[in-house]
Amino acid sequence: MNKTSSLSSLGEFGLIDRIRSRFSQPVAPELGIGDDAALLSPAPGCQVLVSTDLLAEGVHFDLGFGPARLLGCKSLAVNLSDIASMGAIPRWFFLSLAIPAGFPLETIEGLLDGLAEQAVAHTCILAGGDTCSSKSGLVISVTIMGEQRPELVLKRSGAQPGDEVWVSGTLGDSALGLKLLTEGKRLGGDDDYLLQRHLDPTPRCHLGLKLAESGLVHAMIDISDGLLADLGHIAEQSGCGAEIQLAQLPLSAQFQVYAAAQPFMPWQLAICGGEDYELCFTAPAANHQTILQLAKTAGIPVTVVGKVTDSKQVQALLPDGTLFKPEAKGFTHF
Repeated sequence: MNKTSSLSSLGEFGLIDRIRSRFSQPVAPELGIGDDAALLSPAPGCQVLVSTDLLAEGVHFDLGFGPARLLGCKSLAVNLSDIASMGAIPRWFFLSLAIPAGFPLETIEGLLDGLAEQAVAHTCILAGGDTCSSKSGLVISVTIMGEQRPELVLKRSGAQPGDEVWVSGTLGDSALGLKLLTEGKRLGGDDDYLLQRHLDPTPRCHLGLKLAESGLVHAMIDISDGLLADLGHIAEQSGCGAEIQLAQLPLSAQFQVYAAAQPFMPWQLAICGGEDYELCFTAPAANHQTILQLAKTAGIPVTVVGKVTDSKQVQALLPDGTLFKPEAKGFTHF
């Protein structure tokens, strides 16, 4: 591909053409990029699920933290995680960019590389979007559409007292990675695993789909704002409470090495830091062994970290049994 020297010389329609050329169309929509609206049809018997995320420079990301390709990967990953949390199949997405004057074209190229890489990995098709200028930094907006049969869709509202509370993967790595990035750490050193967990999260699409199809799970959410806050959303929607046992949290070896050097265990990072993009779900205790086997076949470890209660409160207990009192329950913009 011949590269134009600057975004201004490329122009808006030249940029749109470049975006379109980056994304393969293995199964093209009925009508995609190039018209006033896309024309899409879900598979027979399926409903459409729609989610959107907006990433603003200086709020959600710092361009100095890592390569633009990873930002592109993450921009789609956070949307894929929403689809995964409802047990659905990602199908199409829409990309909108607000770009400051004089913004480096090579950064946009890197961003598109990452987006295209993530789209191919999850067979998710770019079906449209928009571009415009920005007065205050790069803004990335992705809207994703998935599909699933209505009886299989997992919601936040199905948790029941007595359910076990499960999480996938490990917790706190992304929050710790962000902390290290703000302290000046960069890729290429001993902390790469933690930095990557923040810069390039992995959406648990395959696991989410398998859990939905299994019928073993009552409620599910992805962990974007922190386990304590997101489990709180399940509890609120389900009209129940929950109890987290901090001693049972799955923590990576890298997180534990960092924690061992601190005067106090950084529980705040582990359950309130956010951007884990793991799955949190509740299920009857009778399904415990079957869920472990299912997760094994998906290649993703899962761990029971607590239980659903009828107390209407969500709380976390320290290893000594006392109540953990967080500085804040999770990320909030306002």
